[in-house]
Amino acid sequence: MSVLERLRGGLVVSCQPVDGGPMDRPGIVAAMARAAVAGGAAGLRIEGVENLRATRPLVEVPVIGIVKRDLPGSPVRITVTAADAQALIAAGAEIVAYDATPRPRTQARDDILAAILAGGALAMADCADLADGRAALAGGAAILGTTLSGYTGETATGEAGPDFELIREFRGLGAFVMAEGRLNTPERAAAAMRAGADAVTVGSALTRLELVTGWFADAVRAGR
Repeated sequence: MSVLERLRGGLVVSCQPVDGGPMDRPGIVAAMARAAVAGGAAGLRIEGVENLRATRPLVEVPVIGIVKRDLPGSPVRITVTAADAQALIAAGAEIVAYDATPRPRTQARDDILAAILAGGALAMADCADLADGRAALAGGAAILGTTLSGYTGETATGEAGPDFELIREFRGLGAFVMAEGRLNTPERAAAAMRAGADAVTVGSALTRLELVTGWFADAVRAGR
C-alpha cells in the first residue's frame, strides 16, 4: 500500500510541543507519537531532525517531517532550506512539508520542492490559498495542505474556524488534500472530511498541553 493510501481517510497527529516548553524534548515527542499511534493515528507530523530521529524507529506509520526556522526578513518558517529537507529525508521522513506560499524567503519555494523530490520523498505543500496549491501541483507536490490559510497577511480574516472552502477548492484540483489548521474538535475534523479532505492533521488540541490547559482554565475562571 502506498504512503498516500495509508494516510487516506485517517488522522495525522502533529506532535509539536510548545517551543521551549517542558515537553519540548526528543524523548517526549517520541512518546507523544507512540501514544498518538496507539490511539489510532494513521500518520504523524514531526518538527525537527532530532525529534524525527527519536521517533522514526518507534513507529511504523508514515511521517511528515518539517523543520521550523525563524529567519531575518522573512515570515516563512516551515522547511525553508534544501538542506533541511535533505536532513529530514535522511532521518526517515517519507513526506516533507514545506511553506508553499510566494512570500519572501532565502531559498525559492520551487527549490525546496525540487530538493524534496530529488531526495525521493513525497512533498506536502503547506498552502494559504488556491494559487499556492496550483503552483505546488504543477511542480510535483503530492499533497496539498490548508495549513497556512489564515496565517498569512493575504488570508488572515480573524475567523476562528477552519477553511472548509479551501478544502473544497483543493478537492476540485484532484489533489490529495490534507486539512490542517484550527481543526481543534472532533466535529471540525469530521466536517473537514465531509468537505473533501483525504486526511486531517490535528496538532495543538492533542499535543500542546499548555494551550489546551489554558482553554479549560479560562473556561473555569469565566464560569465562576
